[in-house]
Amino acid sequence: MNMIAIPPQRSLIPESAPFSPEQRAWLDGFFGALLAAQSGTAVADMPGAVTAGPDQPAGPILADNDEAPWHDPSMGLDERLALAKDRPLAPRLMAAMAQQDCGQCGYNCADYANALFLRKEERLTLCAPGGKETARMLKALAQEIGQGGTASTASPAAQAKDASTEISQPTAAAGLPGRSRDNPVAARFLSRRRLNGAKSAKTTWHVEFDLSESGLDYIAGDSFGIVPRNQAGLADQIIALLGARPEAPIDGKSLRDRLIEDFSLGTPPDSLFQLLSYLSTGDLRRKARALANGEDPDGDATTLDVLAVLYKFQGIRPGAEAFLEALDPLQPRLYSISSSHKANPGRISLTVDTVRYRIGARDRLGVASTFLGERIAEGEELKVYVQKAHGFRLPENGETPVIMIGPGTGVAPFRAFLQERKAEGASGRNWLFFGHQHRDHDFFYEEEFAAMRESGLLTRLSLAWSRDAEGKFYVQDRMREVGADLWRWLAEGAHFYVCGDAKRMARDVERALVDVVAQWGARSTEEAASFVNGLKKAGRYQADVY
Repeated sequence: MNMIAIPPQRSLIPESAPFSPEQRAWLDGFFGALLAAQSGTAVADMPGAVTAGPDQPAGPILADNDEAPWHDPSMGLDERLALAKDRPLAPRLMAAMAQQDCGQCGYNCADYANALFLRKEERLTLCAPGGKETARMLKALAQEIGQGGTASTASPAAQAKDASTEISQPTAAAGLPGRSRDNPVAARFLSRRRLNGAKSAKTTWHVEFDLSESGLDYIAGDSFGIVPRNQAGLADQIIALLGARPEAPIDGKSLRDRLIEDFSLGTPPDSLFQLLSYLSTGDLRRKARALANGEDPDGDATTLDVLAVLYKFQGIRPGAEAFLEALDPLQPRLYSISSSHKANPGRISLTVDTVRYRIGARDRLGVASTFLGERIAEGEELKVYVQKAHGFRLPENGETPVIMIGPGTGVAPFRAFLQERKAEGASGRNWLFFGHQHRDHDFFYEEEFAAMRESGLLTRLSLAWSRDAEGKFYVQDRMREVGADLWRWLAEGAHFYVCGDAKRMARDVERALVDVVAQWGARSTEEAASFVNGLKKAGRYQADVY
């Protein structure tokens, strides 16, 4: 048999780079694969390419935002899981997340998935936007952890991320007080004022806090974590249905205080239905088991909260301790900060929509929004923390122009951006798009923005009112209307920001931007979409969505 000599290949890694021979070989393969993808050459044909084999295990395959086609908050869970169905376990865990990178879990979506996969995190209910749907899917997927689901060959980017198997926790900040959901500090509630007119269909509050004794600061773009408290009346109704004593001591607190301060009384977890199934018989047991398995025997599963469950299974009275053990912990809530610490040292403000709706004969209240808007008293302390932004920052160069799309409470971080740019003396142009239902009732911070316009800080203000005319008109419609100027700003290097609803508004804004680029940048739709994706990769398109 004739042996063919293979000439030695030049390494892609400099000799001075601090890597072992094994690391150098791996990195040669990684960068070779990237070059192959760009040139169309098969990876196996690239010099120095390293593939998994009997003597070269691929190692664990982690989730990676850059290679996640499902990383789109407008997608439903089923659609995301379908895209990830042939992927290893960690990416499938990521696909079950809400894909918002909101930070409420203390991670971004990929890192939360990787922390679960690597058993550095055991809590499966941290994805607040994903709710029970995500928690239930994570519970099912988590059963595969440790079952050898890592034998597939990793993609280059996923392997690169896995080189150190370090999981980024942007909120932890080395464990400093007030920098993590797990280590909040006390701050003082200062004031609230309503931003809507009396005839508005919404109730939105500007709320302020004193940070002077907390040791906290923040940067425009960060979010503020609030540890809310449940409505006392709701806790009292639950205690009455349990037939328990409010003052009954449980783990150092009264039952009433634990329900108010420690447990979620909203969407009921499967464990509550499991508990009720153990205590019931006949048809009630069948219903409880069905609900615990994600079924909807009576067509009311989406309307149930903890109190509604107790009414539904009225007469079944679990013990107080067993009942609490079946509940989820009360999660902190994150809000985009609407102030600049440089402009307002020692203070912080939020822009908060009150959540209130009616199901049957009961009013349902948003826990944190009504806590901040109605229940906490001025001067009272609450637990808080600062969540560092994940890729949502003003450009480092103050001369760079910025375009900000923030309808409704989505305007919050852009009020902070404008205050920050003024405090820094940044000379770059600023263009804000704001929209809501009615100009007369829903123009948040109207006087402030008018003053910013007059001073020249706010170069341009584009408004959209969806209920003032016969046809609905949104910020994305205004974008298309002023598309020529919008394209000109982008061509001149502007950074583009959007904040607000992830499911509809943010998706519609991105479509409008693609349309603007296609029309005024003389590109096909495909080329325009590629241009917008390029803005994202370059950090010139940033989103804070919820």
